Amino acid sequence: MTNLQTRCDAILSGVCTGAARVPGVVASVTDRQADIYSGAFGERRIGADPMTEDTVFALFSTTKAIAGTTALQCVEDGLLDLDAPAKDYAPAIGALQVIDGFDAAGAPRLRAPKSDVTTRQLLLHTGGFGYDFFNETYKRLAEDHGQPSVVTGSRACIETPLLFDPGTRWEYGTNIDWVGQVVEGIRGKRLGAVMAERVFAPLGITDMAFTRTAEMKARTATIHARGADGSLSPMDGFALPDNPEVDMGGHGLYGTVSEYMKFIRMWLNDGAGPQGRVLRPETVEWAVKGGLVPPQKVTMLPGVIPSLSNDAEFFPGQKKDWAYTFMVNSEEAPTGRPAGALGWAGLANSYFWIDRKTGIGGYWATQILPFADAVSFGGYMDFETAVYQTLNAARTA
Repeated sequence: MTNLQTRCDAILSGVCTGAARVPGVVASVTDRQADIYSGAFGERRIGADPMTEDTVFALFSTTKAIAGTTALQCVEDGLLDLDAPAKDYAPAIGALQVIDGFDAAGAPRLRAPKSDVTTRQLLLHTGGFGYDFFNETYKRLAEDHGQPSVVTGSRACIETPLLFDPGTRWEYGTNIDWVGQVVEGIRGKRLGAVMAERVFAPLGITDMAFTRTAEMKARTATIHARGADGSLSPMDGFALPDNPEVDMGGHGLYGTVSEYMKFIRMWLNDGAGPQGRVLRPETVEWAVKGGLVPPQKVTMLPGVIPSLSNDAEFFPGQKKDWAYTFMVNSEEAPTGRPAGALGWAGLANSYFWIDRKTGIGGYWATQILPFADAVSFGGYMDFETAVYQTLNAARTA
């Protein structure tokens, strides 16, 4: 794997140098047994500590797949009916109404939904929830009516109106935070405790949590803002809250790349971990398949708050589906990722993929806003492409 090391090191070091750069990056590739590449370049904070492989990152939406896994375990245990009303497990979701725009005075027009939200819809992002940085209606509710940002980790930030009747279309949003509430209602404990017991322990993960220890805080990378001129500014006062009011299954975890690789390997190994099984093989088999029903489809994410996100889309022009809970690319991607593989991303420009067909997966971690940063995302695409080119060359040599 010397060639893999050389090519990937060049990509990582390259994105950390020059005028258009990232502060620092950690990336890793695994097969079914172990990491076959890992690297760290740049700095945790511009002008400060060097980036290291044990750096702690705010995982943002790469948290979602882990929260989804705890829901799949509830299904396996016969405790969760995906098609029952989610309010049976998380009663607060039953009080939420659909917003049909605003009246002449600017007040929200609300009505009852035509059907109850189900946990299946939440897992597939067809439940009716959005994000204020991807949706103009939520943005207006935030600006004019005080709807809190999801980064507050508050209960109020998820108890928001539905954007449409459940099950009628796909929209990416706080659905998985509600999945976490469903799991808490079933298990009778906080989502972080459920993850620690039922996901992290069998995988040997110790460096991942909703609330960091002092030692984890000392290793945490600073989030940087990308200016319009391409410059980078440390956001020293900005971080996801430790000890949040709600364990946010949609985005709240902190962790290291090496720990996330253990989670990726579990999916490559049909649900098995080194210290116990997380999911049954038959659960994995159906969970990795796309579950959207036409005309539902994964769409481009419009960046309506430019400081938080650019317009974002994986593999424009290609069909994408959504599984439990990952994006599925329905066609072979330009990087070499085969059709049927899984992947997603985190707001601060972290990206991962899981390729069960080839038996590899990877994670690319930076800490930059807005999302879909051209330098970081471009580096990630180069990284994934280099992995496939190198492995394919080795197989045919």
